[in-house]
Parts: sequence; C-alpha cells; structure tokens
Amino acid sequence: MTSGYRPVPARVATPTDIDAIVETLTSAFFEDPLWGPAFPDVERRAAQAAAMWRLYVTSALRYPWTLVTPGAEAAAVMIPPGGTELTPEEEDGLENLLAAIAGPEQAGKIMKICDQLEAAHPREPHFYLTLLGTHTAHRGQGLGMGLLAEGLNRVDALGASAYLESSNPVNTPRYERLGFAARARITTATGHVVTTMWRPARPVGSTRVQAP
Repeated sequence: MTSGYRPVPARVATPTDIDAIVETLTSAFFEDPLWGPAFPDVERRAAQAAAMWRLYVTSALRYPWTLVTPGAEAAAVMIPPGGTELTPEEEDGLENLLAAIAGPEQAGKIMKICDQLEAAHPREPHFYLTLLGTHTAHRGQGLGMGLLAEGLNRVDALGASAYLESSNPVNTPRYERLGFAARARITTATGHVVTTMWRPARPVGSTRVQAP
C-alpha cells in the first residue's frame, strides 16, 4: 500500500453546504495555474469563477460523493462510475453561462479546456475527482489531502479505480503519495499543462489509507 495522508473527519455534502463549498473552491482555485487565468480580470475573478463552481457543485450533489470537512473548510467533489459532471441540459447551457459571466472570448477558451479534459478521460469505469480544494484560511492543516484520503478509503471499499487532473504541479507529488500515477500530460488551449492521474482499484478489504 502506498503511504499517504491520514483521513480527516468527513461527511457527505448536502444542498445547505453549496454556498460554503463554492466559497472554499473559489478561494482554493483563485491562483491556480489553469483556472485562475481562465478568468483574467482579477477584480472580477472571484465572482466569475464562483458562478462556474456553483454550477458544478450543485450538479454533483445528484450523487452522494461530494465530501466536506465538518465546516466545509475543504471539499472533494467526486463523480461515481457512469456519472457525469453536468446534466445534458446543464452541459448545453454551459457556454452561454460562461459568456454571460466572463465574455464570449473567455467562454470559448474555457470550453476548449473542458473539451480537451473530457477527451482524455479513461474508458475504464472510475471515480472522477473533479474538484478538490481547501479554503486559503485553512491551508497547511492537511485538510484537503486528508479529505481525499477518506474519499479514497470509501472508493477502495467498493474495489473501484480513481482518476483526476492535476492542474497545479505542486499537488502532483501529493497525489502520488495517495497512490495516483501520472497517466498523460495535456497542453491545454491556453498553454497550461495538466497532468492526468490514475489510481488502480485496491482489493476490497485492503489496508486503509493512513499516514506513514
């Protein structure tokens, strides 16, 4: 078993957590190498990004796989095998939403990024970690990776694989400690490099993810 991070207390998110989760993700991704520049107007970035994160978070709550720490200081949004990030109706309206909040040019760039990431998804059944973030006010406590460790324990209990996209190279070694391995590197339409990562299924009943 690959050594990782000690799981932290976690619960399944409910609709009452949406505002807190959106605030956490907006803070966490504000300076992300990929998603920060997707909204180049820094003064408006938080509000624009929050509108996009709200759509994805709200849609993901169709499944019982969005985990949060007790106060939603950290959030892990996972899509189960066979699931989708957005409903077909939400997918159809995504570009119009992005154009309304950030303008047609930026909307087009974000849509291209989304298309590239979607095209790289594995065909094998898997849990997809679509978003993981810790509010900047709570960084340095191991909450994000600890929350992911707890999520992976739940995935392992089902004997399932997991997949993610690392948009920040600083996080890649952290994911490796939890058993993920680089699968491919994508140069997005904006020139940013994203590392896709895969974690194979563990035998059901195997050792839980714990700190070394």
